[in-house]
Amino acid sequence: MQFLVYILAFPFLWLISILPFRIFYWFSDCVYFLVYYIIGYRKKVVRENLALALPHLNDAERKKIEKKFYQHMCDMFLEMIKTMSISSEEMEKRFHVTNVDLILDYAKKGKSVILVASHYASYEWLLTINPKIGFQGIAVYKKLANPYFDKLVRKIRSKYNTELIPTKNAIPLMAQNQREGKLSLYGLASDQSPKLDRIFHSNDFMGIEVPVHTGAEMLAKKYDLSVIMVKVKKVKRGYYEATFLSLADNPKDFEDFKITEMYIKEVEKQIYEAPEYYLWTHKRWKHRKK
Repeated sequence: MQFLVYILAFPFLWLISILPFRIFYWFSDCVYFLVYYIIGYRKKVVRENLALALPHLNDAERKKIEKKFYQHMCDMFLEMIKTMSISSEEMEKRFHVTNVDLILDYAKKGKSVILVASHYASYEWLLTINPKIGFQGIAVYKKLANPYFDKLVRKIRSKYNTELIPTKNAIPLMAQNQREGKLSLYGLASDQSPKLDRIFHSNDFMGIEVPVHTGAEMLAKKYDLSVIMVKVKKVKRGYYEATFLSLADNPKDFEDFKITEMYIKEVEKQIYEAPEYYLWTHKRWKHRKK
C-alpha cells in the first residue's frame, strides 16, 4: 500500500516541481485555501501556540499572523518539492547566504562545526548551502514512516550533496569522522520539544518554561565542535537570506546549557521580528511547566 501511494503521488509531485514560478505560487494559494479554510490542518494547535507565545497581541492581530503563517507554510513545503527540478542558478538567486566566509574560516582552521537551525522561514532550502561551505555538510533528520517517501525526501534534500543521516546514526558518524580526521558540518534543528526520556534542561522560551534540546551542545563538547547558528530571513515570496552567527568557538569553555540558552534567545528574536514564519503547527509547548 505504501508503494502504491508513492507511485500515484510521484508524477503529481514532479508536475508541481516543474511549474513556472508564477503558476507555482498560484497553486500554493489554492493549497493554502484548502489547508486553512477547508481542512483546518492543526488550526487548534496553531491558535493555542500563538496565544501562549504572543499573549501581548489581541485576537485580531494573532489571527492575521495565523493566516500569514499558513500561506508561508504552504509555500515552504511546496518549495521543497520545487527543489526536485530547480536549477542551481535559480536557487542561487532565491537563497542568498550573506556571510559564508564565517564557515569557510572554520574549514581553513581544520575545525568541524555543529550548525543549529530553527524551524523558521526556509529551513528546507538551507540544505542547498553545501557546495559553498568548504567541507561536507551532514544533516541529521527524522526518518519518515513510509520508506518510499523517505527515500524521495532524502533524494530531494541531498540534491546539493548534503548527506542525510537518521538521528540514531548521528553519534556513531561523529565519532568515526573524529577518528578519521574528516572535517564536517553537522546540521541540527534544535528548537522543537524533546522526547520525555531526553529532557535534561528546561529554559524560558517565549516567556514559557519548557524542556529544550541540549543534544547539539552536548555533542559539541564531546567532540570539540564549534557551534554556529543560522538565521534565515524571508525577504519576499520565494526569496530568502541566510546569515551565520558564531555561538561558541570552544564549547568546553562554556558552563553547561549556556550555549543552548544563547541559541534559544536568538530563535526568540527571529520569531518576535516576524512570527508568521515560524512553524506553529508543532506542539512546542506541550511539556511546559504549569
